[in-house]
Parts: sequence; C-alpha cells; structure tokens
Amino acid sequence: MTHREILEALTGLLLAMFVAMLSSTVVSNALPAIVTDLHGSQTGYTWVVVATLLTMTATTPIWGKLADLFSKKVLVQIALVVFSAGSIVAAMAPSMGVLIGARAFQGVGVGGLTALVQVVIASMVSPRERGRYSGYIGAVFATATVSGPLLGGLIVDSPMGWRGCFIVGIPVAALAFVVLQKTLHLPTIKRDVKIDYAGATLIMAGISLILVWVSLAGTSFDWLSATSAALVGGSVVLIGAALWVEAKVATEPVIPLRLFRDRTTALATAASVMIGVAMFGATVYLSQYFQLARGMSPTHAGLMSVAMVGGLLVSSIVSGRVITRTGRWKRWLVGGMLFVIAGIALLGTIDATTSLWVVGPYMALTGIGLGATMQNLVLAVQNNTAPADLGAASSVVALFRSIGGSAGVAALGAVLAHQVTSGVKEGIDGLVRAGRISQEQLVAMQHSTGDIPKLADLPAPIRAVYEASFGEAVGHLFLVAVPFAVVAFACILFIKEVPLRTATGQGAPVASGEPVDHPAYDVQGAAEGARR
Repeated sequence: MTHREILEALTGLLLAMFVAMLSSTVVSNALPAIVTDLHGSQTGYTWVVVATLLTMTATTPIWGKLADLFSKKVLVQIALVVFSAGSIVAAMAPSMGVLIGARAFQGVGVGGLTALVQVVIASMVSPRERGRYSGYIGAVFATATVSGPLLGGLIVDSPMGWRGCFIVGIPVAALAFVVLQKTLHLPTIKRDVKIDYAGATLIMAGISLILVWVSLAGTSFDWLSATSAALVGGSVVLIGAALWVEAKVATEPVIPLRLFRDRTTALATAASVMIGVAMFGATVYLSQYFQLARGMSPTHAGLMSVAMVGGLLVSSIVSGRVITRTGRWKRWLVGGMLFVIAGIALLGTIDATTSLWVVGPYMALTGIGLGATMQNLVLAVQNNTAPADLGAASSVVALFRSIGGSAGVAALGAVLAHQVTSGVKEGIDGLVRAGRISQEQLVAMQHSTGDIPKLADLPAPIRAVYEASFGEAVGHLFLVAVPFAVVAFACILFIKEVPLRTATGQGAPVASGEPVDHPAYDVQGAAEGARR
C-alpha cells in the first residue's frame, strides 16, 4: 500500500480506536452521577468499569485469532456494530444490573476494536515504519482520553444527563464503519477455521471468578471463608483446564502457548499485566478523587485530566517518530517505566488538601511514562512474531494488559471501598460523639457508609468527612500500585532489543534475538544491534 492508501485506511481505523477509548473515558466523570442516580454502591461503581474490562479481556484473543482466519475489515465493522448496540442499551438502563450487563456487551466490541486495529496496522506497515503510525494511535488515544472526560463532564452537566455519555460514540462508530468500507482493502487468506471455544470459555470463567472474589471479599463475605475458598479454587481449576486445552487439545488455540517460548513475548506480556494493574487500577479512580474529595463538577474534573493526557500525547508521538527514524525502541520502554514509577509514587502522597498545582505535574509525569511504554510493548512483540501469528500475538499483549487492568480495578476498588467505609464510619462516629450531628439525623438521611453520596445534599460536617476519607484512600491506591510498576520495569530491563524489521507480510523474516542478514532488515540497524 502507498503512504496515501495507508493514511486513508488509517483514518477509519483511528476513528474505530477513538470510539473504543472514548467508551471508557467519556463515562469516567459520569460514574459518580450514574451510581447516585441508580442507587448503586462503591462495588457497583467498580463493576461498571470491570464489566467492560472483563469482556474486553476475554474476547480480545478471540478477535485476534479470528483476524488470522477471516476478513479483518468485516471483523472491525462487526465490532463497531456490537459496541453501538451495547451503547444503546446502556443509555436506556433503568438499574445498575442492566447497566453493568450492557457495559459487558459493550466490552465485547471494545475488545474487537482494541485487538483488530493493531492487527490491521501490522498487516499494512512494516515494524520499522510502524513507529510513525503508532504515534498516530497514541495521539488518538490521548485525544480520546482528553476529550472523553471533558465531553463526559459537559454532557452530565447538560440536560442530556449521564445517559448522553453512551450515545455520543455511536455517530463516530457509524462514520468509522463507512470510512473503512471505502478505504480498507486487505487480502483475506482462506484456510480451515477452527476456533477454540472451549479455551475461550474456560479463560473467561476463570478470570471472572477471581475478579468476583477480589471485588466482593471483605464486604459481602470474609476473605477467609468457604465462599472465598470456592471462588479461588474454582478459578484455579478453570484456568488450569484452560491451559491444558490450549496446550493439548485445541488445534487453533486462543492463546498459542508456543508464543511464550520467545523471551521478548513472555517478558512483554508479564510487563503488560503489571502496567495494566498500575495504569487502570489507580487512574480509574482519579475522577472520584476530583469529584468526591475535591468537590469538583464533572466538567471541572474532566479539565483536570488534561495534565496526564497531555504528557501521554507528547511522549507517544515523539517516541513513535524517533523509533521510526532510529530503529531503537528499548530505551523508550525503560525511560517510560521510570517516569511511570516516579509519577505513581508521587501521586501516592496526595490527599484531599494537596494543592492542584502539585497534583497536575504528578499526573503529567505518569502520562509521559505511559505514552512511551504502552504502544511500544506491542511493537516489540510484533517484531518478534511470525506473520501467521501476528493477530494472536498482538491480542495476547492486549489481553494480559486488560487482565491486569481488570484485576487492578477490582482489587483496588475493594481496597478503596474498605478504606472509605472505615474512614467515613470513624469520622461520623466522631461527629456523633462531639454532638455535631445526632443519630436521628443520620436515620432521617437513610445514610449508609458504603454508598456513594451526592455531596451537595450532605450536611457540611459529613461532607468534610467524605472528602477527607476519599482523598486519603485514593492516595493510598497509588502507593499500592507502585510495586506493580516496579515489576513491569524489571521485566522490561530483561527484554533483548532486536532491530526492527522493514518488511511485512508472509515473506518477512522473524527476529530471533540476533541480527539477521536478510534484505527485509534494516542493515544499519542490525549492525548497530550487533555492536550493542
């Protein structure tokens, strides 16, 4: 494909990616209003996020495998339709249960878009040139992340209310569908179709059980209880069965275990899990921090996200262009993770009284690190993968990042709920003892410390207790996320840098850890790799 043809097709792909990213960011600032309106709890808040991440996690490898078997364009269009259908149901949801179910269905489409956009770009562009186009992906990711909270805040504060947040992505999805129909023309390789339904089902069930345990233990039942044992034991059995099916039974496994024989793929996958925990697990609760600890409106909270996403935007574009020019990518991964560790550690010091002029730079530092890390991990794996396994390998990295994100959101959400509940209960008991509020007033408000309140409706003393509790708890979440970022950094250090291939398609050779004397490689880059 010529550069012009690539850019035309890339327009539709980037619109699809924008829709996928927007689906989570546009809702972030609406979640407190949604949960309050539908009478949800902190656990419900967590599961509105986890439901999408879970189905996205479970279906990402399936979409990746389908991309190796069917027309990639048709699959992207199907994912857009699924996403739009889930969005419509979510917009009309009368209860938390229906909303969580709709978000889960939405996640199926998001999983397809997340995996397939990477696969299609890898099919069109060689790894050496992919850095430039990965920069465009990073820019779209940043734009969606910036505009999402802002747009979501404006919609929530408008007559449309929070339901409008689920409608806003549908016109973009329709436009992406039309653009792809006109511009994307890739050959479809016909071969026997053998989809690993058993493996996919077992993987999803095993992950679901462990996430249910993490999010509900300590509130609905004890950590050390028969219910906990059943959930953990069931998860271990299901995941063990999934591994057996993938290794011994499936002829077209969802996750080809042979991919992990390659050191780069194994280490990048482990790093992706840890980054998922640190990134999703901690940052998803920043909206709650700004609205419930700092008393901001959804629009104001959306404006605060500009600091983090501005850093992500700059670093993703710069790193992509420099990697394309030099062929060297590891330094960006190492430097990016150092920034992530520093940013998250500094965010661990915030509370309800921290100056916003301090919080902003901490967020920017984290964004710079994430922008230089996320896309380039996928690039490193794609460069070491045979073209026939490109879809599966790309989706495996996205899969494990989503697994880490799902586990992080669920686990840290449980930690947040426990800390906030304890802090609020202790604070309100102190108010009662001091005579600043009576038990009768609490009963009249039908107050529960596990609920997410509407701060404007609370008496000033109780509002101050909530703000202090949320501020301290969110800061604690970032401290919990630091060790996961450190493990990701350690994994990245042991990844061996391999020159980026300059060819794509079935004839492209696969990097194996040493420079290869082949016309499809960049000779200068290979020589530099040998000297290193």
